[in-house]
Amino acid sequence: MSKIKVFTDGAARNNPGHAGIGVTVYDENDFILKTHKEYIGEATNNQAEYGALVKSLEVIKKMIENNEADIDEIEFYSDSELMVNQINFDYRVKEPDLAVLNNKFHVLIKKLNKPYKIYYISRDKNKNSDRLANKAIDEKVTKVL
Repeated sequence: MSKIKVFTDGAARNNPGHAGIGVTVYDENDFILKTHKEYIGEATNNQAEYGALVKSLEVIKKMIENNEADIDEIEFYSDSELMVNQINFDYRVKEPDLAVLNNKFHVLIKKLNKPYKIYYISRDKNKNSDRLANKAIDEKVTKVL
């Protein structure tokens, strides 16, 4: 039995603009099990935040399929107060693109069939995932220019 902690972050330059996502998965002892960074093209910051959260579910699914972790419970952490409150149904999702991503999260998390909670954290507690999201943008933009 184990709990994982999943920290996600999305970044967009110029909002909308070049965007990247970062995911860091920790075990219950705060040891990093897996990281993921990805350039996602042009997006708003909120779209990138949701993109990171949805991608984290794909990362977790692969970890389970590859027997990389025995997961009984998932805690998600994000510095996007808007997204966390929308995922928890405390805020309505007014933007159609975000509504699609919100729904996708709920469909995928249900398929994982693991209990979960999602928490808002301050930006300074999400440095690794923020660094990954920005690194993904930097690497792609540098290649393009």
